[in-house]
Amino acid sequence: MPADVEPTVVETRYWHAIAGGRVQCDLCPRECRLHEGQRGLCFVRGCEDGRVKLFTWGRSSGFCVDPIEKKPLYHFLPGSSVLSFGTAGCNLACKFCQNWDMSKSREMDTLADAASPSRLTEAASRLGCASIAFTYNDPVIFHEYAIDVARECRSAGVRTVAVTAGYVSPEPRAEFFRHMDAANVDLKSFSDDFYRRVCGARLAPVLDTLRHVRHDTDTWLEITTLLIPGANDSDAEITALTGWIARELGSDVPLHFTAFHPDWKMPDRPPTPLATLARARRIAQAAGLRHVYTGNVRDPDGGTTRCPACGERLVERDGYRIGRYCVTDDGCCTGCGAVLAGVFDGPHGTWGPHRLPVRLGAPLPAPTASRSRHSGPA
Repeated sequence: MPADVEPTVVETRYWHAIAGGRVQCDLCPRECRLHEGQRGLCFVRGCEDGRVKLFTWGRSSGFCVDPIEKKPLYHFLPGSSVLSFGTAGCNLACKFCQNWDMSKSREMDTLADAASPSRLTEAASRLGCASIAFTYNDPVIFHEYAIDVARECRSAGVRTVAVTAGYVSPEPRAEFFRHMDAANVDLKSFSDDFYRRVCGARLAPVLDTLRHVRHDTDTWLEITTLLIPGANDSDAEITALTGWIARELGSDVPLHFTAFHPDWKMPDRPPTPLATLARARRIAQAAGLRHVYTGNVRDPDGGTTRCPACGERLVERDGYRIGRYCVTDDGCCTGCGAVLAGVFDGPHGTWGPHRLPVRLGAPLPAPTASRSRHSGPA
């Protein structure tokens, strides 16, 4: 795709024709079967001229510079800034969605900003961002656009991050994560019943994605589970979830337990208390997971990274602000020399908790000394 062209409709590869003049989208396990003119559940892919096309290439619901810890990623270029953006739509139907204004949008007006891969990469570099994050809604549904951006980023030494539910079919999954430097995958529950009733999806494909990213790619992986009171926060479910991660993925994969707040179609469910997150963290640690964090609450202990060998407090966080930092430039404990799992490249960044909305159609603000120093190819 030429760098200076910003189309909104592009051809896709993952589909095939079926009986009755319909086509089947093969991007995700939902396998939407579409007549001419119909859109899939995701909204951004649909049937036109007897083919499945992506209707939102180059379009975004907005751009913002965030701390990388907000994704959340705690072991990937700590303290750095990331240029975040999303589009519209989603291939899940989570009743608790906390970005529902974008992920559930069915209006093209939501996609008011536009940027080609080259413009996005130039913006990230100029703003001092170490990476670009595909976030706010699930990037697997704008598969072609995300990969085009990732290719451009890699050629310029900017990394890419996918924040995803991991609900994607095997062939497009392999292509997608081959281009990603890091991913945070939402493991929404360890119950297939929960996935079916609350998310309109299934658990098994998500577990397959986690295995694939961990064992078959070079993509750095972290996991997030949003704990909803009375829905997925029982001791039995947390024990099963964390035991599976320890067995199937290994003890060094960071796990983030985050707090729910009432939203979308679950406004009557209470917020998650800190005590629930702390209990889940203890269960995960007992299962052998070395890096377990709490989020969406203020909990300095739950945000602290410890050395897996000597127990030293290596990274102390207060929200998105890094305090004590005892990690060498190449990711080792300064005390005992043990290697800390993750991606580290020089001193930690100093972006902190700042949030900077950006309009790429307007002149970009000049970088400041507080912006991340991280750069370079993965």
